[in-house]
Amino acid sequence: MIKKNIISLAGELSSGKGVVSKILMEELNYDVYRNGDYFRKLAQEKGMSVTEFNEYVKNHTEIDIQIENSAKEHAKNHNNFIIDARLGWYAVPESFKVYLKVDIDVAAKRAFENKDESKKQTERFNTIEEQKADMEKRFRLENERYYNVYGVRKDDMSNYDLVIDTTNLTPKQVSDIIKKEYLEWLKK
Repeated sequence: MIKKNIISLAGELSSGKGVVSKILMEELNYDVYRNGDYFRKLAQEKGMSVTEFNEYVKNHTEIDIQIENSAKEHAKNHNNFIIDARLGWYAVPESFKVYLKVDIDVAAKRAFENKDESKKQTERFNTIEEQKADMEKRFRLENERYYNVYGVRKDDMSNYDLVIDTTNLTPKQVSDIIKKEYLEWLKK
């Protein structure tokens, strides 16, 4: 397989994908392609939370396939970019595949305290515990859907070139690890 100058950044909810991809984008002078933004936009258009839309997409696999194929199509005509997508590693196997893990309690706190209005429009919770329960449900729904539609498990760490636990790391530390390993991977 021919390697492309593409980093696919997957991972758990609130593991830091968005912030880390911004740092990498600046440091590598890459663009970023985000499936999550597209997913949230579609959820908002339907007047649904992201969890409700996850359930809806479960019965409308054509939407899921459309979303994942958008990353694959982008990679056909572009290089030097980061895919911020749960299945970016699957859609673009010639990319450097990274998975970010995080403790669920830390993730729930991060998500609950997130000030990003685009996320708050589709993810409103009164407590961190509600946030956590929703995140656990979304994780299960996504795993089931990806297995049923694509026959893959996003939480199978053998799918990735690099796995990082971000629980106790800053986004800069995470991006430094990714950049170092990515540049080594390109040389091999």
